[in-house]
Amino acid sequence: MTGTRAIGLFFGAIINRIVRWLALSKIHPNVLTFLGLVINIWAAWLFAAGVFFWAGVVVTGASIFDMVDGRVARATSQVTRFGGFFDSVLDRYSDLALLIGLLVYYASINRFFYIVLTAIVMMGSVMISYTRSRAENAIPKCKVGFLERPERVVLIIIGALFDRMAAVLWVIAVLSNVTVVHRMIYTFQQAKLLEDAQLRLPTRQE
Repeated sequence: MTGTRAIGLFFGAIINRIVRWLALSKIHPNVLTFLGLVINIWAAWLFAAGVFFWAGVVVTGASIFDMVDGRVARATSQVTRFGGFFDSVLDRYSDLALLIGLLVYYASINRFFYIVLTAIVMMGSVMISYTRSRAENAIPKCKVGFLERPERVVLIIIGALFDRMAAVLWVIAVLSNVTVVHRMIYTFQQAKLLEDAQLRLPTRQE
């Protein structure tokens, strides 16, 4: 067994225990989703205050709620269409709250360049979600691209805990927009395949 596999199993076991405990507590999954947002807003306040290390710790705590709300819903047979929608909307608010916290911090220390860089990260983060949502009106699935939300959250945590936020912002700014372009190309290709398949269907003889 590799070290990575062992670490994955260890943390997976912890998450499973948390899910079982929450399922027994009968807490509604939507409440967990909302609590995740509240904790991320707390982290955003810490970012705005320049307390990056503790902001990273708090984001790590909030990510636990992000990981378990869907699992609790499945474990307690409370999966609903609204629940998925609610989770997605509050995830966007959480992402933007953290970045707004960074905007406030960089504005407070008069770092104009990093204000612009954070704004580009915000744009890329929103567009990743939008392109998938819009694409899936035209094609069945559009989950391609490297930088989805879990990867962005992990990068933010690393940047906060290890005082490398500037480098992390650069990585997210570039890769988020690369992911958007990838999804645009993928959607074009898949849509073209669907359209070509429809054209090849035999016409009904009258």
